[in-house]
Amino acid sequence: MFTGIVTDIGEVVSFTPVAQGQLHRLRIACRYDQTTIADGASIACNGVCLTVVASGVADGRDSSQKTWFDVDTAAETLALTTAKHWKVGTKLNLERALKIGDELGGHIVAGHADGIATLLSREDLPDMARFELSTTRELARFIATKGSITLDGVSLTVNTVKDVTFSVLIIPHTLTVTTIGGWKAGSEVNIEVDLMARYAARLTEMK
Repeated sequence: MFTGIVTDIGEVVSFTPVAQGQLHRLRIACRYDQTTIADGASIACNGVCLTVVASGVADGRDSSQKTWFDVDTAAETLALTTAKHWKVGTKLNLERALKIGDELGGHIVAGHADGIATLLSREDLPDMARFELSTTRELARFIATKGSITLDGVSLTVNTVKDVTFSVLIIPHTLTVTTIGGWKAGSEVNIEVDLMARYAARLTEMK
């Protein structure tokens, strides 16, 4: 489980298609302490929970990102998320798995992306930025004004909703410490709807 509070921005440093293109092995550079990353650990990468299969320390001049970890993205992940677009140089929002006793600063996030949202517009305001996005009708029914949503692994509050489009307001701090600052019209982002909204909808369907 995660909270949608990004703790580092990683970068894809190698990309290897395996299993006839149905599986991609990624190496991601980060600033985490390598001794704290165990094989089998879960790390959310742009909101997608991936399993660490190896980790180490790079021999390079840039000491700010000396740690690396390897993850595999399977066919379903490639089909349903923006992982299919990741390549060497892609920046990723990273979050370590929640531990008992950690502060729940965002909302409960599973790291199981439900699909993709497309950025329709960006409006830079004096103290923040406003983004309007669209998604599928299937996912839009779980999005409500003032509700929680996860975009590329970032816990956000929905500002407005109209049919299959919705907007979010981003404060300067979030623009700085996540990849959201680089979003532009046409960008695709991973979306995970609020778990409580999903269960509420299911309970309504069963009545």
